[in-house]
Amino acid sequence: MQLSCLMMLLGLSLPGWSQEPMLEVSDGVQVKQWTRAALLAESVEIQIRQDSAYKRPMSYRAVPYAKLMPKMAADSSVQFVASDGFVANISAADLSGKGQPYLAIETAEQGWPAVNPNNPLKTASAGPFYLVWLTPEAGKISNEQWPYQVVKIRVELPLQQRFPQLVPSPKLQASYQQAMLGMSIYIKNCAVCHRLNDGGDAAIGPDLNLPWNPTEYFQAPYLHKLIRQPSSVRSWKQALMPGFDVQTLSDQDLDHLLVYLKHMAATRSLK
Repeated sequence: MQLSCLMMLLGLSLPGWSQEPMLEVSDGVQVKQWTRAALLAESVEIQIRQDSAYKRPMSYRAVPYAKLMPKMAADSSVQFVASDGFVANISAADLSGKGQPYLAIETAEQGWPAVNPNNPLKTASAGPFYLVWLTPEAGKISNEQWPYQVVKIRVELPLQQRFPQLVPSPKLQASYQQAMLGMSIYIKNCAVCHRLNDGGDAAIGPDLNLPWNPTEYFQAPYLHKLIRQPSSVRSWKQALMPGFDVQTLSDQDLDHLLVYLKHMAATRSLK
């Protein structure tokens, strides 16, 4: 048996040899495997004015998202799973809205730079597949809706339907309505890395309600600082949490989010 065949059977690779990147796309009925070559054959050249991962203008070969998922129920959610455990659940409304999503494809001939060469956990590029937006401002797209290193795209029920423990309790009427608004902000910006009440898809950050909620161990001014600029409160080389500026998360949205977190802390005492 040739060495290359033996290495493949053992799940290993030869120096300098790498498998062709594959993307799995599921619309809830059928599953399709796209090779990088097949995606590049459908791609066009696009220009991103201010890229979320690289913080500067970027050029990409990319496929319009609608080509990958031409039909979506209006109330559905699409899950983007990254190789590092990041999971973005993006609503069909956002994906079919004014943000104009594209799937960027890193070519073998011209690789992309490291996402953050100074962070030992982010020395890889955003490739091989990266969801980008031509007009994110028009679609009110947050930085957490630019998943990179994507390996799977699949239609799912909305996160709060799959994990009802994320939903505020109507028993706490005083904060219920504002907490419901905060839940949508949590799902869009926080659930990509965190779980809450052990509910969610992500596996990067800690649970935000078990065993304790950050509203219980952070003074309010410092919790605001942590969300706006994590390094202003605590900093270390392996830190992964991004900051959320006012353009990404308005002061009103931040207030709703904190009401949601406080509300969910209070639900632990309910029977």
